[in-house]
Amino acid sequence: MTSSSNPKPFLNVPPPPGSKAGTTYARFIPREELGAFAAWKPGAIGPEGPVDRRAQPRPENAPLPTPDEWRGKIAEARGAGYQDGYRDGLVALESFKQSHVAQASTQLGQLVESFDAQLLALERQMAQSLARSAVLLAQRVVRSELSTRPEHVAKLAEEAVGAVLLSARQILVRVHPEDHEFVALGAQDVLKARGARLVVDPSIQRGGCIVDSDSGSIDAAIATRWAQAAAMLGADIEWPDDKADGASDAAPDA
Repeated sequence: MTSSSNPKPFLNVPPPPGSKAGTTYARFIPREELGAFAAWKPGAIGPEGPVDRRAQPRPENAPLPTPDEWRGKIAEARGAGYQDGYRDGLVALESFKQSHVAQASTQLGQLVESFDAQLLALERQMAQSLARSAVLLAQRVVRSELSTRPEHVAKLAEEAVGAVLLSARQILVRVHPEDHEFVALGAQDVLKARGARLVVDPSIQRGGCIVDSDSGSIDAAIATRWAQAAAMLGADIEWPDDKADGASDAAPDA
């Protein structure tokens, strides 16, 4: 029994298809068949792939940082973080200030508009109250003047007759019975010149008159003249009836 001096070759690849069973197959792979490759070294594969040790050379057996160096790095990182946080805080503060100013400006504008509207309403109310008080006061003065100086109705009758067209005929002047004497004496010349006839009419309030003619009528009643004057002052206050003389003597409402 003889032993072979040549060991069996190492099967580094599977036998090719079609080869007989038991046939040994061993060969080296030529370099030209390998394509691109790199020699593997321990530590060359990391979490992000191969590391180029030439880009970050590190001397072997390099000493670790000392505690002071660590503290310096920590202080440096802390300072950088503080600066970043301070900068971000300033940006946030400026944004908040602008937003607060815009909101405050809007609220202030609305408050000013509301204040202006309320002030305008108050001014209107005060103006109406003042006009009403002035008209009521003027009403008392006029009534007192008519009572103490009733001859004013003669002047009024002259003006009313003078306003009638010259071509008018059949002029009739109606006055209150208590004013008849004053008009007859004070406006005698005008009535005679125009051929006007003076008559009493209890429906006419004292201090006024109504002139009728074939061309129309002129309403110079005290109530009508007072309504026109009160309207010019912005007050809708009627002249009181003669029957309410006692009530009219009361103080005017504010």
